[in-house]
Amino acid sequence: MKNRGIWPDEFTFAPLLKACANVGDLKLGRRVHKEVLVLGFARFGSIRIGVVEFYVNCNRMDDARRVFEEMSHRDVIVWNLMIHGYCKSGNVEIGLSLFRQMGERSVVSWNTMISCLAQSGKYMEALGLFREMWYEGFEPDEVTVVTMLPVCAHLGEVDIGRWVHSHVESSGLYNDFISVGNALVDFYCKSAELEKAFEVFKDMPRKNVVSWNVMISGLAFNGNGELGVEMFEEMTNHEGTSPNDATFVVILACCVHAGLVQRGRDFFASMVTNYHIKPKLEHYGCMIDLLSRSGCVKEAYDLIQTMPMKPNAAIWGALLSACRTYGEMELVERAVKELINLEPRNSGHYVLLSNIYAERGNWGGVEEVRMLMKENHVNKTMGQSIVG
Repeated sequence: MKNRGIWPDEFTFAPLLKACANVGDLKLGRRVHKEVLVLGFARFGSIRIGVVEFYVNCNRMDDARRVFEEMSHRDVIVWNLMIHGYCKSGNVEIGLSLFRQMGERSVVSWNTMISCLAQSGKYMEALGLFREMWYEGFEPDEVTVVTMLPVCAHLGEVDIGRWVHSHVESSGLYNDFISVGNALVDFYCKSAELEKAFEVFKDMPRKNVVSWNVMISGLAFNGNGELGVEMFEEMTNHEGTSPNDATFVVILACCVHAGLVQRGRDFFASMVTNYHIKPKLEHYGCMIDLLSRSGCVKEAYDLIQTMPMKPNAAIWGALLSACRTYGEMELVERAVKELINLEPRNSGHYVLLSNIYAERGNWGGVEEVRMLMKENHVNKTMGQSIVG
């Protein structure tokens, strides 16, 4: 454009800055910012917002703050950008401080701050800000609802969750947004109110695969795995809805909780054969947990050996627990060695392996473990004992 002798105007730089932010090109973005200053375009609000957004997206909050402080007029958009930027970078307190300084707020401002508090595990603060939002006359929208229902479930605030439900129905959000219905189903499942969750699920005017996943997951973790399997079969017969990889995580979880070993094998196999879904670590983890709990320890170990990705500590831990329960001591040794490789600073693994060797009278092995602990600078935790 410049080589053709065409000079940029005030509409050139905002999308250019966004492009730099999207590709993470800090060096080029700084050059664009410099050109904005040289050409005198910094007086345009959209460009100033673009500069702030660029630095926020590149996680350069000091630079963003410098531009923000130099602005003579700051609208609600740039305040929201700064709040989100600080919270995303882990500085939630600074984000909250900026939120308190805002002279004018929008629903987006409230949602941004409430969401950041919730994502940081500050559930009580998020709930307090939600109450404050309502008292100041801001009506919750679909984003507020989807953010607050998990907070209510986590805190056990069932009455507030029910109030949110009533607001959803009276405001029309329930009919307009599938995500709201999904959040309500999830809330009631996590609050152990399965009948209410079913009622919401059945009344939803529209459902997507997430809706089914949430309901099946809720059944699994409330001890209704067999009913979850029935729902999965109903889902696969439902026109226009196909299971995704998350669906198979929750249906395998149903099989784990209900002890449905053969059904789990069938579902795991059907992922590839019927739905062309490549199993991920989570799917292998569910299957190994299912097989291990059911005493199919060698089958679980064989499955670990065929995994295309590296097993994590949770998978080896599940196998280890089953091996000790069902007396597969040879596999216990293999599992513990793998855990030591994955978690070399965990003294409990060394103690367990040492005990295994001691029980067999393998004192050379005990000495090897002691030397390995010394090499890895691992100290035995005081008062720790392993019961075989």
